[in-house]
Amino acid sequence: MTFDFATLETLKVELAPAVAYITLNRPAVRNAMNAKMVEELCVVFDSLRDNRDIRAVILAGAGGTFCAGGDIKEMRENPVPAAQSAHNLDVMLRTVNEAPQVVIAKLEGAVLGGGFGLACVSDIGIASTTAIFGLPEVRLGVVPAFISPFVLQRIGLTYMRELMLTGRRFNGEQAVKYHIASEVHVPEMLDTAVKNVLNEVLQCSPHALAAAKALLFEVKDKPLDETVEYRANLLNQLRQGEEAQEGMLAFLQKLRPSWAVTNEVEGDD
Repeated sequence: MTFDFATLETLKVELAPAVAYITLNRPAVRNAMNAKMVEELCVVFDSLRDNRDIRAVILAGAGGTFCAGGDIKEMRENPVPAAQSAHNLDVMLRTVNEAPQVVIAKLEGAVLGGGFGLACVSDIGIASTTAIFGLPEVRLGVVPAFISPFVLQRIGLTYMRELMLTGRRFNGEQAVKYHIASEVHVPEMLDTAVKNVLNEVLQCSPHALAAAKALLFEVKDKPLDETVEYRANLLNQLRQGEEAQEGMLAFLQKLRPSWAVTNEVEGDD
């Protein structure tokens, strides 16, 4: 599906060769996630789903902060969208989680509540040493209901109990310990670190990346015998494709395949 990114109210989207830069854009409220932002994230990721020209998504926040959680004023005054809603928080988290592109989250400033959940459905988190992470819901009299299964899958039951039941806040270095971020860097090096990871991703075949993401979700909760045919068929299907044939030949000839590129365009902070 196509979508006019200029109509977005809560996001900024910039498309560069092979990359989509998606910026949460409510800086006045530290990019707090309201219902409109949830809806727009669903629509934008859906619009990119079948686009194999886009291999990676850089997910960041405007104004030096990722996302301070849900919009408390909206949450206090209105019920959350019901389970059958087309654009509730669960749908958005599933959409980001299962996106065929590699989702790289630039984690700085506040990464709290719903923003914490969004970080947990990214593929790779790059954190600032000064970022502040946490699940503060219990200190507000609520619980992280929608994000809980995604956080649990990312960090495990032991860490989930500790963080959800205390509301404790912690920094980027501890986020690596909790498996929320893969790397942590001082703020001055954060953009460079994100770019370095992006350029690693861009050495990979577009169709292989999408297939690898699908593979993860196909095999993660199933017995080996149940997925062996799927795995064998997938490998054979890819092996015969143009990208794999080019990639294997390039390896043998010590050349770069045509789809291995370097991206020089950086998204807006």
